[in-house]
Amino acid sequence: MTYIPVSLRRIVSERSGDRCEYCLRPQWTSVLTYEVDHIIAESHGGDTVEENLCLACPRCNRLKGSNLSSIDPVTKDITPLFNPRKDVWREHFLLDGALIAGKTNIGRTTVRLFNLNTPEEVSLRREWIDLGIYP
Repeated sequence: MTYIPVSLRRIVSERSGDRCEYCLRPQWTSVLTYEVDHIIAESHGGDTVEENLCLACPRCNRLKGSNLSSIDPVTKDITPLFNPRKDVWREHFLLDGALIAGKTNIGRTTVRLFNLNTPEEVSLRREWIDLGIYP
C-alpha cells in the first residue's frame, strides 16, 4: 500500500465533496474513514497521482478491489467499471427511488460488482433521501 500525502488526500476529498465517488454516500454518515482509491490499481500500473485517485467508502473500495472491469449482467460482455475521473455519474447511473440503477453497460456492471442495492444500503439511502441529504 502506497503512502498518499495529506495534501493529495485533501485534494481528493475536497474534489469529491466528501462523498464516495461510486455510491455517493456522504463521509459524515459513516464511522469509518473514507479511503483514497487508485482507480487503476497499482498492481495494474496505476500511479499515485491526482488523475488516478478518487474518494471511496470502505465498502465500495473493498468490493472494487483491483478490478478494472467485470461482466455486464445484460450483455455478458467484459465491461470497464465506472471511472470517476473519466465518466460522469449521471450518464451511467439513475437514482430510482433509493435504488441505484445502471443506465449503461458501465453503470450496470458497476452496480452489480459493487452490490450497490443491498437491502441495508437501500434502506439507508431512503432515509437520507427523506432527510434531503442524498445524493
